[in-house]
Amino acid sequence: MSFYSLIELSKIGLKQYGNNVKISRFTNIYNPSNIIIGNNVRIDDFCILSAGDKPFVLEDNIHISAGVYIYGTGGIYIKSYSNISSGSKLFSVNDDYSGEYMVGACVHIELRNVKEEAIILEKYVVIGANSVVLPGVYLEEGVAIGANSLVNKSCKEWSIYGGTPIRFIKQRAKRIIDIITH
Repeated sequence: MSFYSLIELSKIGLKQYGNNVKISRFTNIYNPSNIIIGNNVRIDDFCILSAGDKPFVLEDNIHISAGVYIYGTGGIYIKSYSNISSGSKLFSVNDDYSGEYMVGACVHIELRNVKEEAIILEKYVVIGANSVVLPGVYLEEGVAIGANSLVNKSCKEWSIYGGTPIRFIKQRAKRIIDIITH
C-alpha cells in the first residue's frame, strides 16, 4: 500500500492533521479544508472522504479500511479507537425516495427533500464490512455493527447490532477499555 509522504500530506489542504497519519494515495478527498484528522489514523485504498461546510472530524487511533465512502455534508464525528471495515458507506445526507420529490444532485435543490444530519460514532465503535449508515445516526460508545447491516437508527452503548435494518443482538464486552488504560 502506498501512503502519502509527509510533504504530500501537507499539500492536500486538510484543515488539521496529527502525527502518524497514513492516507492511501488512492483515496479521494473532497473539500479537505473542512476535514480534521487526529493522531494515528490510517485510511486505506479506494476510500472517499467528502466534506461539506459542517465539521468532518476523525479523532485519534482510527482505521478506515479499503473502499469506505464517507459523505459528510451533514457532518461527521468519528471518535477515538473506532474502526470502519471495508466497503462500508456513511451518508450524512440523503434524498427522499418516496416519489413526492425529485432525486439527485443534478436536480435543483428546491425540487428535492434532502435529509442532512450529522453521523456521530463515539469511542470504540466498530462498523462491519459493507454496512450502510444513514443520516442522523448516533452510535454510542462501544457499539459494534455486524457486516452487511443497514444502520437506520441510533444504537445504545456497548451493544452489538446487525441486520437489514439493524436489530439488537447482545451486549458487548468492555475489556478493551482495560487494554487501553493499562
